[in-house]
Amino acid sequence: MIIGIDLGTTNSLVAVWSEGQPQLVANALDSFLTPSVVGLDDDGRVLVGEVARERLQTHPHLTAALFKRYMGSNREIRLGSRRFRPEELSALVLKSLRDDVERRFGVPVSEAVISVPAYFSDAQRKGTRIAGELAGLKVERLINEPTAAALAYGLHQKGRETTFLVFDLGGGTFDVSILELFEGVMEVRASAGDNFLGGEDFDDALAARFIALHKDEDGFPSVEQENIRQRLRREAQRVRHALGQQDSATFTLRHGERDWSCVIRTEDMLESLSPLLERLRAPIERALRDARIRAADLDEVLLVGGSTRMPLVRKLVAALFGRFPSMSLHPDEVVALGAAVQAALKTREQALEEVVLTDVCPYSLGVEVSERLGNQIEAGHYLPIIERNSVVPVSRVHSLETLSDNQQQVTVRMFQGESRLVRDNIFLGELEIPVPPRKAGEVSLDVRFTYDSNGLLEAQVDIPLTGKTHRLVIENNPGVLSQEEIASRLAALEALKVHPRDQQVNSVLLARLDRLYQECLGELRQQVGQLAAHFQQVLEGQDERQIREARSSIARRLEELESAGI
Repeated sequence: MIIGIDLGTTNSLVAVWSEGQPQLVANALDSFLTPSVVGLDDDGRVLVGEVARERLQTHPHLTAALFKRYMGSNREIRLGSRRFRPEELSALVLKSLRDDVERRFGVPVSEAVISVPAYFSDAQRKGTRIAGELAGLKVERLINEPTAAALAYGLHQKGRETTFLVFDLGGGTFDVSILELFEGVMEVRASAGDNFLGGEDFDDALAARFIALHKDEDGFPSVEQENIRQRLRREAQRVRHALGQQDSATFTLRHGERDWSCVIRTEDMLESLSPLLERLRAPIERALRDARIRAADLDEVLLVGGSTRMPLVRKLVAALFGRFPSMSLHPDEVVALGAAVQAALKTREQALEEVVLTDVCPYSLGVEVSERLGNQIEAGHYLPIIERNSVVPVSRVHSLETLSDNQQQVTVRMFQGESRLVRDNIFLGELEIPVPPRKAGEVSLDVRFTYDSNGLLEAQVDIPLTGKTHRLVIENNPGVLSQEEIASRLAALEALKVHPRDQQVNSVLLARLDRLYQECLGELRQQVGQLAAHFQQVLEGQDERQIREARSSIARRLEELESAGI
């Protein structure tokens, strides 16, 4: 069985192809959404998902979130006495999703299709593959998130020729892709995006507004404290969601014996988020320009990602395209469903025989060149060899010449990006190539780049004068783990103990009670403390019926308290 996974910044989902259609698989809490949060409990066991998210505020030193944003970098995140790479934390989320499928279907799972933001860099894609490997999964394919969404969407549009734009705004990234569907072919025309723009940034902007209003007041806590930052982010998220249903909401921070609050109206949120919303325009314009299509020629605009549920975002999309966007598929779920469709395509499901998918390279790939300016030679210029939005697989060649007399070596440095100078692009790797000493311009080099559907780049340099060929497969970017490091970290992950699945529902409630106890004051705090003590006592009795009843009644009481705005 090959599974489809939407590995998100904020939440992750898993789906399978079953009974002729993609189906989402619920986790131990009977939810399709698993928060992309990892932590350690007080005994050092791994916590993944909702229980870890509840502990972000109460145990910030033992909990991590938003690590997808650092995929493919050499950043390490400290949890207690241990340090984890983003790939390792992502692997723990992937393992949890895989376990959910194995328990549901009773069969082992070893292969997966994993979605990535369309604008993920080469290093970020390799980091995602490594995360899959660390989770014990063979990653059959990385599929761009808008393309996955389009695949799920395409199943509902059989027999129609249509051109549509996928507007994918998630928790941490923004992607836009333009696609055509015709005669069973799903063709990506262009992709663009912003890897640091999403719902989490909206929450940070709302929190920043609140901090600016209160930071000079006596007793206001330092926002350098991790638990205060997490509390502000959680409250900002609550306010953002509330403003989707009403015209105003109260933003409150409780700390010690005091609380600070302010009313945030819809127009206040628009003012705070305006710079971020404006950043959505540039990728849209670039994608339309690269696809050589006008907004008026689009048949539909498809919303993807949880942040598109914001009324402000939907109004902006409607204004940009002069039409209401399509909401026929659930924005949180459509990418995972599409990844399951791609998994089914890999296994050649008969129901999908006529579906053909083409994708594009979302960024330009090229080399550093030197240019002669008068009597001087200036290095550091960028020469794209594969232009962004070329259909993959793609192979392109460009001829270069030596610039100096009797030059004996050429360094071919490879980059990814769109800037004129290589210093503003992403370095991928280099080849040191010996050349015969000749006059400047007499030795030519044919530089060929080949990029495949999995995002693997191969560089080949031919020297016609000598007939020699030099090759480099870009596998280990700066910050990407080597095979030796992967093996070492895989062994370390396998040694970790995972919090028991059958205890998750109780652990989540205990973590929620701990969080609310910290947030409340006075009589309410006493009530929450009594509820926590009662539930702990019931758990010690080990009577499953009593535990279920207590869990249900306490959860209802907490809903009442939270809805009352404690």
